[in-house]
Amino acid sequence: GQSNLKSPQDIQVYVVNTNFTLRWNYTGNDTNVTFSAEYRFEDFETNETEWKELPGCQNVTRTECDFSSAVTEYYDTHHVRVRAERREEVSPWSSIFEMIPFFIAEIGPPGIELQSTNGVIKIKVSPPEANQVRKMWIAHLRFKYNVVIWENSSNAEFRSQSIFPTDTIDNLAPDTTYCLKVQATLPLDLKEGLFSPIHCVKTTRKAVNDLLCATNVSVLALNMKFHLHWNNQYKQHVSYNVQYLIGYLKKLHDDYSVKWLNVPGCENITDTQCNFSSVITATSGFYYVRVQAMSEYNRSCLSNDIKVDPLVTNEIGPPGVKVDISDVLLHIQIDPPGGSESELMREHYDLSYRVLYWKNSSNNEEEIKVKEIKQTIGTISDLTPSSLYCVKVQAFSDVYNKSSPFSEEECIKTPGDKTLPLIMLATFAVALIAVLLVATPLVFLLYQAYNKIKYVFFPSCQPPLNIEGFGGQVFSSLYLSTTEEQTENFSIIETIITEEVNQIDFKDYKHSKQSSRDSGNYSNDDDTSGSKASEEMLQKEIV
Repeated sequence: GQSNLKSPQDIQVYVVNTNFTLRWNYTGNDTNVTFSAEYRFEDFETNETEWKELPGCQNVTRTECDFSSAVTEYYDTHHVRVRAERREEVSPWSSIFEMIPFFIAEIGPPGIELQSTNGVIKIKVSPPEANQVRKMWIAHLRFKYNVVIWENSSNAEFRSQSIFPTDTIDNLAPDTTYCLKVQATLPLDLKEGLFSPIHCVKTTRKAVNDLLCATNVSVLALNMKFHLHWNNQYKQHVSYNVQYLIGYLKKLHDDYSVKWLNVPGCENITDTQCNFSSVITATSGFYYVRVQAMSEYNRSCLSNDIKVDPLVTNEIGPPGVKVDISDVLLHIQIDPPGGSESELMREHYDLSYRVLYWKNSSNNEEEIKVKEIKQTIGTISDLTPSSLYCVKVQAFSDVYNKSSPFSEEECIKTPGDKTLPLIMLATFAVALIAVLLVATPLVFLLYQAYNKIKYVFFPSCQPPLNIEGFGGQVFSSLYLSTTEEQTENFSIIETIITEEVNQIDFKDYKHSKQSSRDSGNYSNDDDTSGSKASEEMLQKEIV
């Protein structure tokens, strides 16, 4: 049972699309040796793991074989082994090669068609496996294509760019032969395919620029409001249609030239601008826009296509800012860019806000401070009382590396320090209490002194009514100073005198007069003489 045949080595399987090739090395010097292979795969439905003859790889004389017809499950695990054979003699089996077809498969070259016209090259690419029934790559719409193009000369410079299945290659020199090759890729699967065979074509001369065509076509977008602008170089009457194409249609391998649509409101216009925001209904995809110019003679010309990726093309406008102040905090309320109509934009951009604030004073060295927030409401602390603070805000998106201009500056003054008024109020209260404590006894003393002086110099007591006016004397005049001019005194003596007047009354009167004289404060010579005359007259009347 022993054999002198050596086992094959370096077993490899190469897969391109659905084409499978088994290769190996054989180091023996034996002649008339053939090779046969077996395979097995894990069938989870039947649990079959038995080795079977590999179709296309039985009794082959070369060190490779094609077994494409044997594999139909591209995501199952397969095992392959090979041995050498000579008549009845066989070698031991080689080591087992394990594979999952999809993971080791390569993308085959795409098919291409070229057309040279008006100074450009029109190219049409067909996907790998385009004409095959069995396909390794089911989602052909996921393919992306790269073209490498160069002049067919000794000093060629290679240029690479991405293209759609149907596309145009421009910026070419006229009357020049260009060669190119195309590669299909699956970026999500990290797979790059094989290049197509090289194709060469000669360019033509470009026709003279048609003055009817719109030039300098550009898109200006702010806060998801999209405007298309262009220049008119035609001297006669011209009207325009703005057309758009949904981007994914260019990824199809069908002819999309008939799928352009007119933008509502931008049909048969004479202006050189148009608002096409109404057709931007999604932010995840992209669009193409162009301008069709039409003369009055039913002649038309199409401008170049402009790609619009909404979230990339759009620019973020400045936010609105409102500020308010409390005791110790500066409150900032931010109105997002675009207002309430741009909520979709804000959600996709995941906007943040950069707040710049500073104390506005004559000192130019005041530091500008920065605070970044996610919400549309923010607060700033550590403020200086009675100071003017200014704020401006910028919106930005880290995801798209975009930022808006800064908003207008908003300034507000912080309230004064309330500690000083409290101190002043407390000081006033203490001083008032101290004044009251000192002033109350003083006022009391002054009041007592005033009463004493008034009692002494201005007594409140009055003489009896029967004495007041007796003998015509006005007793209130007793307090007049001696320097007052003397006036003649008159008195009216009632004629009716009752018999009850007695000596006691007279004596009392004399006693009262004597007391008045003894005081020495109110008497003078004239008064004394007058009193005596009145006394004598009274005595006579009594008698």
